[in-house]
Amino acid sequence: MSVESVFPQLEALLPHVQKPIQYVGGELNSTVKSWESCDVRWSLMYPDAYEVGLPNQGVMILYEVLNEREGVLAERTYSVWPDLEELMREHKVPQFTVDSHRPVSAFDFLGVSFSTELGYTNLLTALDLAGVPLDAVDRTEDHPVVVAGGHAAFNPEPIADFIDCAVIGDGEQAVLDMTAILRAWKAEGRPGGRDELLFRLARTGSVYVPKFYDVEYLADGRIARVVPNRSGVPWRVSKHTVMDLDEWPYPKQPLVPLAETVHERMSVEIFRGCTRGCRFCQAGMITRPVRERSITGIGEMVEKGLKATGFEEVGLLSLSSADHTEIGDVAKGLADRYEKDKIGLSLPSTRVDAFNIDLANELTRNGRRSGLTFAPEGGSERIRKVINKMVSEEDLIRTVATAYGNGWRQVKLYFMCGLPTETDDDVLQIADMATKVIAKGREVSGKNDIRCTVSIGGFVPKPHTPFQWAPQLSAEETDARLEKLREKIRGDKKYGRSIGFRYHDGKPGIVEGLLSRGDRRVGAVIRAVYEDGGRFDGWREHFSYDRWMECAERALPQFGLDLDWYTTRERTYEEVLPWDHLDSGLDKDWLWEDWQDSLDETEVEDCRWTPCFDCGVCPQMQTEIQIGPTGRKLLPLSVK
Repeated sequence: MSVESVFPQLEALLPHVQKPIQYVGGELNSTVKSWESCDVRWSLMYPDAYEVGLPNQGVMILYEVLNEREGVLAERTYSVWPDLEELMREHKVPQFTVDSHRPVSAFDFLGVSFSTELGYTNLLTALDLAGVPLDAVDRTEDHPVVVAGGHAAFNPEPIADFIDCAVIGDGEQAVLDMTAILRAWKAEGRPGGRDELLFRLARTGSVYVPKFYDVEYLADGRIARVVPNRSGVPWRVSKHTVMDLDEWPYPKQPLVPLAETVHERMSVEIFRGCTRGCRFCQAGMITRPVRERSITGIGEMVEKGLKATGFEEVGLLSLSSADHTEIGDVAKGLADRYEKDKIGLSLPSTRVDAFNIDLANELTRNGRRSGLTFAPEGGSERIRKVINKMVSEEDLIRTVATAYGNGWRQVKLYFMCGLPTETDDDVLQIADMATKVIAKGREVSGKNDIRCTVSIGGFVPKPHTPFQWAPQLSAEETDARLEKLREKIRGDKKYGRSIGFRYHDGKPGIVEGLLSRGDRRVGAVIRAVYEDGGRFDGWREHFSYDRWMECAERALPQFGLDLDWYTTRERTYEEVLPWDHLDSGLDKDWLWEDWQDSLDETEVEDCRWTPCFDCGVCPQMQTEIQIGPTGRKLLPLSVK
């Protein structure tokens, strides 16, 4: 049966909203397939505005992987801004896909990729606009199966009431497996309805269906255990890991946006995973092991992607791109190949100890020389040992001296405030580091127009990291500490004017902390915030700390809990954590030992270059670290 486009109704509303172009679709390399020719249909959502969602690599990859398959279609949907939401409600226009403007409610799956927990209220907005019941228990087999994925899905418990299932880990193979299960269930005549479909997904052991698990609580509010309530459902759910990235060279045809977006470049993921062992970094922990894409695989993806898009910049993406074993050869090969075309290369950020001037010169040879970004994360040597960020002040000064001495004028340094065991002095040493950077820059360049920008974010403890047990610093303490730092920088008559200071106050971090380590009871807060008008909580102009606090104060006392219980409270080893039944591959005892090592200020090496530290991922997930060098070069050069 055909599903009609809602564009005729939508088009009449577009003259009355900001940036209407973001809702019309038709981007270069987008795909529209016949509805009738497909028996499995996915709607893929990034729960944020088009300008943030369209460049998202995860959604773009799954969009292509699914649309390449015969009989399967995938379309994209993004969060609509409040001005359009109001008009859609008034004129009864449902949540739609941008590819063919079909209603989201007509699809089999609604896959939602969460990079951050602050997108949860946008999910509820989209479900309500789509006419899909907010509570999963109220849905029938006529409603799409709502699937959560992305890094924030490694603890989906706060949104367990609102999703049907969650997939943790890599999505490429996972969506194809789910597609096959749904196709077989449909072919058999949908036996057992929605419940049977969800059971078939759950019994694979790699799709988490919250309704099949009961949470039991102790009298003090802690979790006693999470237990399957149906035979055949596994006690633990495992993450997906794609092992050979060269077998998944996506996206092959990257989308080219119609409206301005946060990243306008062709991006290639050069490797996945990180074993540096930074204790605050959830992304590094949950994406283990390291899997590098080959130098020839990278070259082929860049060549095809540039031909398909016309972009003039290539982003070499990963958690720590300069750690690719052949990054020098990759950068030189690409710079050589595209020198006449003036194609620029970029890395998202550069580790202090992975930077060298040869690499930097290759990255800027064909493009503009922009500022360099380094992330020491902690201001003092002591706190960097606590977080296992093995970068000394001497390393940093030597690196920025090389940069300033070779023509750079601007360096950005990223830090966190509120790290475990942190004191005022640890934070105030950020100012000392910044002044030394400026002084060294002036010395080696012989110029005074040297700039250093200090950017600071609040630390949020995350699941599946050694800091998952740590107390979070309150918003008031975070703000007070940052105010002292600002006063110290501003009070420096010699260097203060050359140091830019940007920081996020502690309030969004507290809300993120509630959501990142929350359990199912936090869903009541999310729903209350949504019903009170909460939208786009990741945007400063839309975020309301007071709204979140008021809703938490109303919703949590019914469980005998409060906000501090979820945020500033330290956990013990014995406590059952809300995500313990979701297996990221990391051994819980290893995480606890690393937490104890952090309190002793003990550093741990990168296991790529040292003996194994028994984190558990490789044997448990039947994986292994995959790194070069391949010894290959990016040849032959393209003949123009």
